[in-house]
Amino acid sequence: MPGSKTFEELPVWQAARELVRRIYALTRQTASARDRGFCDQIQRAAISVTNNIAEGHERGTTVELVVFLFYAKGSAGEVRSMLWNAEDLGYLLAVDAEGLRGLARNVSHQLRGWIASMQTPDFNPGPKYHKEPPAGLRRWELYLEQQGLVRLPNGRYIQESGTE
Repeated sequence: MPGSKTFEELPVWQAARELVRRIYALTRQTASARDRGFCDQIQRAAISVTNNIAEGHERGTTVELVVFLFYAKGSAGEVRSMLWNAEDLGYLLAVDAEGLRGLARNVSHQLRGWIASMQTPDFNPGPKYHKEPPAGLRRWELYLEQQGLVRLPNGRYIQESGTE
């Protein structure tokens, strides 16, 4: 949670930091080292995981933290995708690529759990995830409620007394 620890103390940030170290070792020691575009992309994705965890944690609000944790989770997915590419291109042996993908999956799993723990029923994740009905429609629904009508899950309205 924001404020309870520094981001450096968070197990998920520490795991993501290990992912960065291992990705940089990969890009220095394998055939991928000659592919500057590949190296740049996978390094940026790995670093994005740690940076988004840190930035979200430092923002100070749960909503912003969750948004940045989703960014971090997306970057961890990008790392996994790049590791499939590394395997396909012959930059890594399958066993080595799977080991790194496992580390990235672990980070994603931790992020998913942390995000889920904060998404309580009263959590408002913001406009991207929660669309308010158009103002005109909401006014119409309020009018119908004032007239004693209740909307059913199937979209039909009934009188509060229970008759349609």
